[in-house]
This record gives sequence, C-alpha cells and structure tokens, in this order.
Amino acid sequence: MKRVVLTYGTFDLFHVGHLNILNRLKQYGDYLVVGVSTDSFNEKKGKKTIIPFHDRAEIVRGLKCADLVIPEESWEQKKIDIEKYNVSVFGMGHDWEGRFDELKPYCEVVYLPRTDGISSTDLKKALKVLDNKHIAELKKALDLISSIVEKFE
Repeated sequence: MKRVVLTYGTFDLFHVGHLNILNRLKQYGDYLVVGVSTDSFNEKKGKKTIIPFHDRAEIVRGLKCADLVIPEESWEQKKIDIEKYNVSVFGMGHDWEGRFDELKPYCEVVYLPRTDGISSTDLKKALKVLDNKHIAELKKALDLISSIVEKFE
C-alpha cells in the first residue's frame, strides 16, 4: 500500500529551502502531493506573491520529489485532500507548529525544521531596495549627504 505525504505552500521565489523541505517530506512516504496556494487564496491570507500561481505550480511540478501538484484554494481543503488522496502523513515547516494538529485524527502530522538563513519573506525584504519608493528614499539620502559634503569642501 502506498504511503502518501501531503503538504502545502506558496513557493514564491522558489529557493533551496523549499527544495530541502519537499525532499525531506518525500522521505516520509512513497508519494508526495504538494498543494500550491493560488493567487486568490494568498490574497485572502494577506500575502502578495511575485510569481503567479501557474508558474509556481509548474516549478514544483518539475521537481523529482513532487508526484502530484494540486491548487490550494482554502484552509478547509486540507481535511478534504487527506481523505481524497488517502494521506498517511501531513507535513509542514516548523513555523506552523501546532496549527494543523486538528488533522491528527486523520493522519500523522509532522512539522519539519526549515533551512536556516533563507526564506521567501527575507528575499522579498532584500528586493524592496529595488522598488520606486526605496529608490526615491535612497536618492534623498544621497542628496542630503552630498549637501553636507559640499559644506566641508
């Protein structure tokens, strides 16, 4: 009998941390189902993605560890998918610890450590220096520094 593992994520700005957790989850079973959050579900969660859903799903679909990629469209979907795919293990990153314990009557629930030093949130923060607002702020700061330097010349 196949041991099915289920997880979900946004997988925006796909990085090695995503790959690591998916590979580790695959070790819990024979078949990994990955739910990728749709753009509309991310909006409901208050998240803005950079990469559109279709592209994020295609990236995950291209991984050796992912056997099936499905859209994640709601919080309630998890219990439905556990039954639909006969899931043995539900897994998420440790930052979700305890948030899905209500699924324990239906399958094993595991929370795995994330890869240190990398997250999509951190990448987005680093990229903010490239947006127009921050470029304007940098220009103002440089203008101020220039005016101070001119006073000492």
